[in-house]
Amino acid sequence: MPSDQHPHIHTEIEPLGDTGHWARVTVSNPTRLNVLGTGLIGELTTTIRTLEPDRQLRCVVLRGAGDRAFIGGADIREMVGLDSATAQAFITGLHLACAAIRELPVPVIARIQGYCLGAGLEVAAACDLRVASDDAAFGMPEVNVGVPSVIEAALLPSLIGAGRARRLVYTGESISAADAERWGLVDRVVAGGDLDDATDAWVRAIGSAGPEAIRLQKSLIRQWEAMPLDEAIQAGVSCFARAYKTDEPRRLMQAFLDRKRH
Repeated sequence: MPSDQHPHIHTEIEPLGDTGHWARVTVSNPTRLNVLGTGLIGELTTTIRTLEPDRQLRCVVLRGAGDRAFIGGADIREMVGLDSATAQAFITGLHLACAAIRELPVPVIARIQGYCLGAGLEVAAACDLRVASDDAAFGMPEVNVGVPSVIEAALLPSLIGAGRARRLVYTGESISAADAERWGLVDRVVAGGDLDDATDAWVRAIGSAGPEAIRLQKSLIRQWEAMPLDEAIQAGVSCFARAYKTDEPRRLMQAFLDRKRH
């Protein structure tokens, strides 16, 4: 992993299957729990947007440098000097980073170890899947420093329910990885030493699926979030038909049938 002390976003491209690859994106500010200031937020947005046109990309793993934090929050040293106008610019920039993650056409997996607080939890909520070490801690402590939890905190009610979302944003308390899994805030919790293996298992599972099917599925899930049930079902019908505009269904179904014969 990168070891220099200057905050930056580090990207590694790894092969996946015969034709594709995946990206490991690391938020690197380890001496300060990978907190996000304006520069690092902009770099994260640019990094994700740069990956967007890559048709060979199958998925992305987002992680924090070191083992103390995924992202420990937004940079309070910067926020203490904001006024109303610069505060709006700052938080809009953070939203654009989260939006880039949500709009990336392939799944993004949050690999979470240590603290995942405030802006870190908003970034994690923007990801498609979340796997955490059993020592991870989750919280939305913004009210404790005089500001509300905003932007992608709006995803929390759909993830954990309105009551638990209110509990996090009103009290500023942190919860354990075990509670986060029980609430549905994270999808899997493993021992710290197993975190990479658990993440890699999801990467391989996504990589073994049809690339176009995965992209269609992510697009459809985004639509489901905003649609009434009847419209969501009809969007699925259209999405299913679109899959057959390539040879992927025929090819993968025939491969399945061929395996069954043997």
